[in-house]
Amino acid sequence: MATVTPQTNILKTLDRSLPAGIVASCVTPFSADGQINYSQLKPHVDWLIGEGAAGLSPLGSSGEFTVLEVDDRKRLLEEMIKINDGRAALWAGTHHYSTRTTVELSRHAAEAGADALLIVPPYYMAPTPEQVMDHYRRIADAVDIPIVLYHNIPLTCVDLKTDHLLTLFNEGAIAAVKMSNPDPDRICELLQEETSGVLRVYCGLDSVAFEGLCHGAHGWISGIPSIVPRAARQLYEAIAVRGDLISAREQWRTLSKLMRLEFSAYTQRGNGPHWFSVMKAAFNLIGPPVGDPEPPVQPLGAKHRAELIELLSALGYQVQGES
Repeated sequence: MATVTPQTNILKTLDRSLPAGIVASCVTPFSADGQINYSQLKPHVDWLIGEGAAGLSPLGSSGEFTVLEVDDRKRLLEEMIKINDGRAALWAGTHHYSTRTTVELSRHAAEAGADALLIVPPYYMAPTPEQVMDHYRRIADAVDIPIVLYHNIPLTCVDLKTDHLLTLFNEGAIAAVKMSNPDPDRICELLQEETSGVLRVYCGLDSVAFEGLCHGAHGWISGIPSIVPRAARQLYEAIAVRGDLISAREQWRTLSKLMRLEFSAYTQRGNGPHWFSVMKAAFNLIGPPVGDPEPPVQPLGAKHRAELIELLSALGYQVQGES
């Protein structure tokens, strides 16, 4: 088992590296032949920052890291860091099933200038909680920037309980958690633990974002903060800054309709569109183009595209080609 030296040296930089507010998941633009379209990266990043994102997260689920080779991931991250130029906190997605490869990607990200690492547990083989915890300890041994544990049970089949997360935090192996659990009590339970506010907990699933923010989540990183960062930031500020739940409920009434379309494939047992089809279609409708998802995920169909246009318009966005 790896031995972790507590990352006390990073605590002073947490406010910069792990900001309060909205963190947008960057997508990876692809051309029709499946190559990364590097020319579309800067307009995409500029748009997200202009919309009010306090942080950016390339190479997460939305960055389609699963279809990219290690060398492509490294080059893409280097380009993103250069384009961002310190304007927003940048969390590099360095996840991989292999612990060795995750360490390699994490070291590269730290050396390239990432502010933090966003790392999902090893997936597919469903390692035990102790094995997963050792995975994070080994990564923490290798880097000196904060690690955000991306807790995503539906996509990893790994369920670290609150006690596991607190153990990793107290050891200095992680500094934050992106909680993507459909059970709202999981994020609420973690937020109710006493960590003197040092453990940063982020809402990682839109369907529980309202509850998480009301319970004091440090920020929000999921589909809606990426698709419509300005609208997500307004909701965050209504709850976390002003405590105006009346206004927040009205905002959520509209935002939640977008959330339901986004995740309808889950709630309707596969009968709705894939969440990532919705996400890339939305970017292409209201922001700089980012291309289509890489197969097997398909572009959004005409029926759901029309519904998406209506929802984006209701949020005050000008849909390109629809005026």
